[in-house]
Amino acid sequence: METRRSFPLSKEGNVSALPIRESFQRWLNKEGSAYAFLSIYALLFIVFIVVPVLAAFLLSFTFFDAIQPPHFIGLNNYISLITQDDTFMKYVLSNTIQFAVIVGPGGYALAFLLAWMLAQLPRIPRTIFALILYSPSMTAGVAMAVVWKTLFSGDQTGYLNSFLMGLNLLREPIQWLQSPQYLMPIMIVVTLWSSMGIGFLAMLAGILEISPELYEAAAMDGMSSRWQEIFYITIPSMRPQMLFGAVMAIVGTFQAGAIGVTLSGANPTPQYAGQLIVNHIEDYGFLRYEMGYAAAISVVLLLMVLFFSRVATRLFASEA
Repeated sequence: METRRSFPLSKEGNVSALPIRESFQRWLNKEGSAYAFLSIYALLFIVFIVVPVLAAFLLSFTFFDAIQPPHFIGLNNYISLITQDDTFMKYVLSNTIQFAVIVGPGGYALAFLLAWMLAQLPRIPRTIFALILYSPSMTAGVAMAVVWKTLFSGDQTGYLNSFLMGLNLLREPIQWLQSPQYLMPIMIVVTLWSSMGIGFLAMLAGILEISPELYEAAAMDGMSSRWQEIFYITIPSMRPQMLFGAVMAIVGTFQAGAIGVTLSGANPTPQYAGQLIVNHIEDYGFLRYEMGYAAAISVVLLLMVLFFSRVATRLFASEA
């Protein structure tokens, strides 16, 4: 005969909350510590990521000058960005696309190539060279102010001008960092130099985790070319690291903005030659105090980053 468990009833006649409390206590004892650790990250993520993104999205539909309360204007900021902002359409957008197309894939391929080359070295030389390649990503701001601005200085004391004039290749110094012709190529070179960051280390770790037995088995099957090993063993075996490196390269490329201002010493850069979307946001947000318009530009930048990140995910995500 089937027996049923009876629960004590409260004064109102409802089932007592005691079993619910017991189940909650068991769940808390089992999963509570994990959620306690995650709560710190979740709180920081909400405060510093979710809230600013939502605030920027809401402000993008307003006119806000940081003095008066925001005034709702609908899609006017986005319409003005596309139809009236000649600087954005003529210089900023094209500069950003050019910079991203060269620096993004270029830095990504360079990071993978250097990581693969270092993986062929013994442990001690590999560690030393990895530290040498990684250090510019940590000191890029100081290096630009000390090394690169001195190297490309526009007077005769600049290292590049002095070297070229010593070879009689120049008759007078060139204003490298003030010339629209040279500013963007210099920005690209400096960014590539400092692009060996976390993505580079992730790729190096991914290559080192690949089992040597895979290469030995491939060699027994007749694979003799290093290029075949890279395309058929190395890259497929490190898809997560490749995806992480791609996302980091995309984010780092689109958020690069300080480089042109730091090198040229002005915002906007000379004749908008090195003006990127981040510089345009700073120009309207912190120089003109048009916070609503700057928020609309930041939303456009976020959508661009999300689009290219999705493309990278499609390319490198592991197949189910």
